[in-house]
Amino acid sequence: MQPLEPLILGIESSCDETAAAVLRGRTIESNIVASQVDIHREYGGVVPELASRHHLERIDAVVDLALREAEVALADLDAVAVTCGPGLVGSLLVGIQMAKAIAWVRGLPLVAVNHLEGHLRSVWLEHPGVELPALSLVASGGHTSMYLSRTEDETVLLARTRDDAAGEAFDKVAKLVGLGYPGGPIVDRLAPTGDRCAVRLAPPRMSDGSLDFSFSGFKTAALRHAQAHGLEATFPAGEPDQATRDLLASFQSSVVEFMVQRALTAARREGARSICLSGGVACNTLLRARVAEEAGKAGLRSYAVSRQLAVDNAVMIAEVGRRKFLRREFAGWDLNADPGLEL
Repeated sequence: MQPLEPLILGIESSCDETAAAVLRGRTIESNIVASQVDIHREYGGVVPELASRHHLERIDAVVDLALREAEVALADLDAVAVTCGPGLVGSLLVGIQMAKAIAWVRGLPLVAVNHLEGHLRSVWLEHPGVELPALSLVASGGHTSMYLSRTEDETVLLARTRDDAAGEAFDKVAKLVGLGYPGGPIVDRLAPTGDRCAVRLAPPRMSDGSLDFSFSGFKTAALRHAQAHGLEATFPAGEPDQATRDLLASFQSSVVEFMVQRALTAARREGARSICLSGGVACNTLLRARVAEEAGKAGLRSYAVSRQLAVDNAVMIAEVGRRKFLRREFAGWDLNADPGLEL
């Protein structure tokens, strides 16, 4: 008989965070994340080879710490859940091989998890009363997509980005004005000190009427404005000038409004009763506020994942693993990384 509250070890290594977590039922017993931001900062972005190398160096300690913090042993676990895609292939393989080794030695079920489903389910873990149908906006450094869930077990893709992801666009704009990496938190901090109406950045229009996202135009417009006005920040040695702050405020506002309006249009079209926000970009203060505000005006409930679970983490992987464990959806020992895996 399956335990009603299975003890699941989750492992996440799809990009530049090495993470492990233990979930008992829906209760988070531990959540360990080892970030590589300091390693990749000097390169202005994630270097895949360095990422996989540092996953190898840290994963043993991260898993051990997650178990110790949860006060459980490998023998206590009911299953091991691991991200199998999408992501960087080398990074994914580190987590998969670790999960396989634990599952093999302890005779545990191995559960393969889609990273994007993890982000989507993270909202539901923290807000179990999400009203269905639910429109989910998943925005991160590598992905920006919208999904509709009519039931908890039925999720369909409505729209995706056709070029850059939202988080990637934030990083690139921050980099082009000399503000460093990662750009998202920097823009979030500086944008409130600028005039969001100072620079006009027009949203893209899809000729086919699609609700897909596109952020490359925002990035190009910001680049041209910066070049035309000679904007050059000195962060972190000094604070950027007002013109740079105005550009950041305008860029953030334009991107956020574009995403919010896309989400509201999709929610109305599909008859959704709520809008869920997750992924690393869900940490953005303006995005969180605007989703809540506009959803409220439209008579929809809104749910945003906590900032702790918005960034890549293994709690969300364990949660998807828990659900799949209860359905006995296990992976074979031939499980491999799928960097282009879709949800």
